[in-house]
Formats: sequence, structure tokens, C-alpha cells
Amino acid sequence: MTGLTTMPKPSTGDLVAGISVALVVLPQSLAYAEIAGMPPQYGLFASALPPILAALFVSSRYLQTGPVALTALLAFGALEPLSTPGSPEYIALAALLALLVGVFRILLGLLRLGGVAYLLSEPVLTGFTTAAAILILSSQLPKVFDVSTYGDGVLADALQALTSPGEWQWPAIGFAAMTLVLMFGGRRLHTLFPGVLVAVVFGVIVSGSADYDGSTVGELDGGFVSLTFDFPWDRAGDLALPALVIAMVGFAEPSSIARMFAAQGRERWDANREMVSQGVANLAAAVSGAFPVGGSFSRSSLNKLAGATSAWAGAITGAFVLLALPLTPLLETLPNAVLGAIVVGAVAKLIRLDDLWALLRANRLQALVGVGTLAATLASAPRVERGVMVGVGLALLAHLYRELSVTTPSVREGNTLTVAPEGVLWFATIPSVERLIRAAIADERDLDTVVLDLAGVGRMDFSAAAALRRIVEEIGDYENDVAVEIVNVRQGAARGAAAHLVD
Repeated sequence: MTGLTTMPKPSTGDLVAGISVALVVLPQSLAYAEIAGMPPQYGLFASALPPILAALFVSSRYLQTGPVALTALLAFGALEPLSTPGSPEYIALAALLALLVGVFRILLGLLRLGGVAYLLSEPVLTGFTTAAAILILSSQLPKVFDVSTYGDGVLADALQALTSPGEWQWPAIGFAAMTLVLMFGGRRLHTLFPGVLVAVVFGVIVSGSADYDGSTVGELDGGFVSLTFDFPWDRAGDLALPALVIAMVGFAEPSSIARMFAAQGRERWDANREMVSQGVANLAAAVSGAFPVGGSFSRSSLNKLAGATSAWAGAITGAFVLLALPLTPLLETLPNAVLGAIVVGAVAKLIRLDDLWALLRANRLQALVGVGTLAATLASAPRVERGVMVGVGLALLAHLYRELSVTTPSVREGNTLTVAPEGVLWFATIPSVERLIRAAIADERDLDTVVLDLAGVGRMDFSAAAALRRIVEEIGDYENDVAVEIVNVRQGAARGAAAHLVD
């Protein structure tokens, strides 16, 4: 399960796809590093070795690993309370966080617990990803308008940027608009149109030749990755819980991507192997001095469209970035507005308000979980992992409420009373169910037969079966003229309990 992936020889499609994705990830990684609170060049470090090593273990041949917006936001939430973003201490903590995420994912994969990603219900994921996308998009608005903010928080700074038109820098807005037009309009020309690359090249050329006085990426070292094994181990306790949250929540995106591609290609997919590959990628990010990484939906889709045929494409992407590192100072004059627009274009699709609305129409209880997760995530920013925990708690409460919601409608036809419990019968609900059944029988007179119809019982444990059997025996003892019948016992719902009930 967790051994090295046996890969065929790289194809021409792998080479084209790998380079195509690399040309996209170069500017994207700079923007995602800033979301994580890291200097821009560390996004490049997170795009080099991680995809190379992940390619040796992946289950999906199309999955592209590296910096992603959601994981970057989670990393920022974990690190910002502990140190000043961009400081040497912060950078060291980010590498330790990536290491812990990697260790957790490898352990989960080796223990065949890759399915833990499914423990996060769909309403929780919908609410969280929508809130995270709103926060990420909001964090980029000051860049798009090139407005200096007070630093009162992501949402407050976004509101300040939107409500300060007198401070808007129109050249920056022009760069952002141009980027979005190339990203989305270019796809109408061809699905492989390199809108991000064209926007970056155009931005660098125009900014450098026209003496653009807006904010730019700034100094980039341009050196190769320097491996480090010196981590602030004394802070591991502070990062253990956030790392576990990132390991699980951050795996939802690559797992959904890989599952989708596997279904489209009618191929097998191994969640445990993928968990290991993502763990190894984070170990590589840690020793590169970078921050936690994950699987990218947009870059994986581009990888597939560009003709990738194996995991070699991911390794080629990492190798290309690694070789391009000395040339990255060429991006120093890139306007920040371009980077902001790239992020906006990438995360806008994650705002799933339509899904929340559909959930509200279909199931209000689950909609409450989704909306509650969204609100908690926004309110807890930048500690967005707390929003996930609130969402999990709401999901458990909703599940418990549903499990405790049992009714016992009864219908009398002639001298026959049919009592039909509906819901889940277990030790927590059976006292109220037993009381309702006894009350229904006590309210009736001149009965010949009492029918307990269990068709509406979704599940029944041993305690419930024992209580129902006791009711049947007592009716037989004290109501000698009343026959008791139990019908529609669902073996799948009751399992061994049903055998005890009808014994």
C-alpha cells in the first residue's frame, strides 16, 4: 500500500503537462506564501521538492501537490498567534508545522486510516470552504486596490479597502482586471490558454518599463532550496492540534480531486496511499524550510487537460520549479495586484453559497450545521481551525438530535391497534418509546390484537429489543385476551437484536 509507486517512463504529455503546471505554480506560490504569512520566495520552496517526492507515492496520476490557498490559510491561523508573520521565528514554526502535518498524514496512511477525511460531513466542509474562500478573497482586496490598511483583521481590512475609493490605485486595479480577463477569458479561446503566465509576463514587462510606483513582489533571493533539519521542537506542543486539523481538513481537497479523476477514468484510488504521499510532501516542505502543502484542484485539472499520463508530470513540475529558482528575481517587479487577482480567480469557485441554499431547502438541520460552520469560521479568523471544530461539534449535535427523535404513531382499526415506532431505537430513546407504547395501549379498550410495526425503525440495539420483548411479555401476562404481533422486523436495521426480539 505505501511502497514506491511503479511509474512508466515519462511521456511527452507528462513533460508538457509538468511544465505547463510549473508556469502556473511559480506566480501562484508567491501569492499563497503571503496568505500563509511567509515571505514570497518560500512559496517557491514549497513548490519544488514536495511534488517531486510526492510523485513517488501518489495513488492518483494527475494530482499536483504544492502550496494551496486553503492549507495556507489554515497554516496562518495556527502560526499567527505564536509569532510575527514573516519573522525568522515564524518561518521556523511554519517548517515545524509542515513536519507535524507530514508525520500525522504518514501515520494515518500507514495505519490505513486514510478514510478519516470522510469524517468531516459535507455540510461542515461546505460551510468551512465557503468561509475560508471568503477570508482568502478578502485578504487579497487590499492588494487588488493597492490600499494600505490598518491591520485590524482580514474582513475589516477588506471593508476598509472597498470603502476607500479615494485611496484606490487605478494602475493596480487595471493590472488586476487584466489578470482576471486573461484567466477567465483566455479559457474561452482554449482550455490550455496560459492566462496566469501571460498576466505575469505582461505585468513584469509593463511594471518594469513604465516605472510602476505601486506595490510589487519585491526582493527575491533567487537561491536554491537550503535543506534544514533544525526545528523549534519546544513549540511542538503548541502546533500539535492545529497540525492534526490541517492533516485531516487539508486532505479533503486532494482526496476529492483524486476520487473525481479516478471515477472519470474508472481507475482504482487508494486513500491510504494518497495520505502517505501528502505526508511525504509535507516532510519535504518542512526540510525545505517552507510551510504545509496540499493538492491543488486547479493545477491538477490543468495537469490532466495538458496530457499528463503518469505521476511523472508532478515530479517534472517540481524539477522545473527547482531549476527556475535562480531566475525568480525576474519576478521582483511583478505588481502585487496581479498576485491578488490570481488568488481571487483561483478561490472564487470555492464560495459555495448555492450549495448552502440547496441544503437549506433540503434539510434545515444540516443547513444549520453548514451555516454555523461558516459563521464560526469567519468569527474565529485567523484561527480558522476553530471553525472546523465548531462545525464538527454542530454535526455531532445534529446527529444526536436525529438519533433522539423518535415518534410512535398508532392507528386503530376495529379491535386491532397498530403501533409503529419511527426512528432509531437504542438505549437512549427506548425509555420514551416504551412509555409512548404503553400509553397508546392503555388509552384503548376492547382490543383483540396489538401490532408492533417496526418498518419505520432505522436501527435497533439490544437494549431496545429487550425492552420491546418485555412489553410483549407483560401484555401477554396481564391482557390474556389480547394477542401481540411484531411485524416488519428489519434484520439489517436490528441485526442480532432482532433475533432476540422475535425469539
